[in-house]
Amino acid sequence: MTVNKKSEFLSEAMFDHFLERHTELPKWLVRQKKKSWAEYLDLPAPTRKMESWRFANVRDLGVDGFRLADPVRELDANSLIEQTKSIQQTAGKLVFGNDDILAEEPISAELRSKGVLFEPLQRAFTDHSEILEEFFMAQESALGSEKFTALHTALNRNGTLLFIPKNVEIELPIISHYWAQGQQTAVFPHTLVIARDNSKVTFVDVYRSAEVDAAQLACGVSTVYADPGAKVEYHYIQNWNEDSLSFNRLTTIAQRDANIRAYGLNLGSKHARSEGHTVLDGPGSKAELYSLAVAHANQEIDQRTLQSHNAPNARSDLLFKNALQNESKTIFSGLIKVAEEAQLTDAYQTNRNLLLSPTAEANSLPGLEILANDVRCSHGATTGQIDENELFYLLSRGISKPTAETLLVFGFFEEVLGKMSNDELAEFHRERVHRKFEPA
Repeated sequence: MTVNKKSEFLSEAMFDHFLERHTELPKWLVRQKKKSWAEYLDLPAPTRKMESWRFANVRDLGVDGFRLADPVRELDANSLIEQTKSIQQTAGKLVFGNDDILAEEPISAELRSKGVLFEPLQRAFTDHSEILEEFFMAQESALGSEKFTALHTALNRNGTLLFIPKNVEIELPIISHYWAQGQQTAVFPHTLVIARDNSKVTFVDVYRSAEVDAAQLACGVSTVYADPGAKVEYHYIQNWNEDSLSFNRLTTIAQRDANIRAYGLNLGSKHARSEGHTVLDGPGSKAELYSLAVAHANQEIDQRTLQSHNAPNARSDLLFKNALQNESKTIFSGLIKVAEEAQLTDAYQTNRNLLLSPTAEANSLPGLEILANDVRCSHGATTGQIDENELFYLLSRGISKPTAETLLVFGFFEEVLGKMSNDELAEFHRERVHRKFEPA
């Protein structure tokens, strides 16, 4: 379906035609989509007066000019698939282009025999409807992008389901690649990870554009459930092109003694809105939240986080680092929220910004909301420039200024990169950051 007129993307006719094209969807999902479509139309657009959009440039967040994606041509699909081979040691891989599945590298027969599910949502909606009815879009938005989440729910038709049964451990990472292709294309990637009791998995989402200069809309949602004793490491690599507009909501839920590690890397988009809600619902649960961002030109990377402590004796630790060039802008707004019953909470939140240009802008809004009386919580933010002595030292050794700045940014980021448990994944992150500093 191709919709060219600005008004037609969000019309009733477009939505009705979308449902007519996808008669395979289960009835519960169709009901959910109709409800979400009505919510999208009713919810107000973001304004600067809304606290959840403070400091953000809301003038460029309109989505009317985009269209539902056309299928990727077979010749182009082969090229996109070829570009997903940087990470070679994997337990499974899916490649999507414009919300269609382009390629699958299935999990092993041994994992399938243990009950592991890894497949596109479009197929899972039929084959595993009972799982998805319980978990798909079951978490409400809490950080300001309710309107865009409703749009995602209404128009999403594909993505990833990863289900790991009790006591199953998967050592190699599992990866989904999402591509957007075409001018004014809108895509709606979705990832759902369900890790049952005492299971273990590493999962990676990679988001990229096929063209460097095509305006695109990416409106995605990812949810990670970690049941008692589960260990989940999740990676989110946002590298849409710099003409694109992207929204992504990540929700992570940890039950008793579960351990979640989440790594984000924000490199692309003209305007990227990233929301992360971490919910610690079980005693003894732990969440470690890390993010790196490199912004240049006039990019705006807007990060909003919420650490919800709902159970006693749980721990969360957040560290977000941003490096800014030219006239770019970052926003970090984070809140640690501790419920009355969440005694012995141990929670931290840190945002550090490195300005590589006098015209770059970094905004930080850390906060605490504590109802319990026996907790240890802290938050902080720092913003500064490259150390002139360190830069002079590198320049005096014959290193060019751009290369020297790149090396210093790597040193700034290594605190996070060095925590990654998989060396190949850590190197993949480093390579993406290095490419951001390469001359155009």
